[in-house]
Amino acid sequence: MMKFFAALLCVFTGFAHAEPALLTDLALPYLAAAPADCKDKPLIIFLHGYGSNERDLFGIKDELPQDYTYLSVRAPAEVDGGGYKWFTQDTDQAEYEGVTSDVDKSTDSLRTFIQQATEKYATQPNKVILVGFSQGAMMSYQIGLQYPHLVRGIAPLSGKILAALKARLKPNDQLKPLNVFIGHGSADNRVPFSGATEAQTLLENLLISPEFHAYAGAGHTITSAEVGDLNVWIEQTLAAH
Repeated sequence: MMKFFAALLCVFTGFAHAEPALLTDLALPYLAAAPADCKDKPLIIFLHGYGSNERDLFGIKDELPQDYTYLSVRAPAEVDGGGYKWFTQDTDQAEYEGVTSDVDKSTDSLRTFIQQATEKYATQPNKVILVGFSQGAMMSYQIGLQYPHLVRGIAPLSGKILAALKARLKPNDQLKPLNVFIGHGSADNRVPFSGATEAQTLLENLLISPEFHAYAGAGHTITSAEVGDLNVWIEQTLAAH
């Protein structure tokens, strides 16, 4: 019965307008843009950065294939002065790290959200891709490297692999099929470029071959060139299945 209602939802959803309503029926609030028939279509999930919200990355969908389903998730914790965050920064650390209990709680919520969204939009885990920026990029690593069965690929932009996650990882055959796109500006002064290169090395040690893109002179931002490269990678990743 649940699958029937999921299919019915796909038929009547249609593409969202420029200012879609915030949806709250899943584990985290989100925006959605879905084709008239979303059954078995790719599902792209955007994860915003610190102090932002679900509208921040949603416009990227306009540069990606129009017959996919796109969701943009709001992080669970509010930031003083506005916006949301996935976790509190651990200021006792010399480098950018998260309070582990915060990170783990958000990871659990996001894992549940992905499972619910995959069912609601009537698709398969091998058609799900996470695209995250900054803290959202770090959360994409949290999911992809701990629950690779939930996604086809992850695209961490301007992020890093948090130290607590690094300590948990070891080579695993389940990780080998995971597709990873790493994008990072060489002049990023918020999350240093070294976070990307260190992630690349760690992934290769886990027998994952990420596609690595450095953007010369770019700061803590997403460039148009990066969106173009991301588009190509998403299409190639899904076509390879």
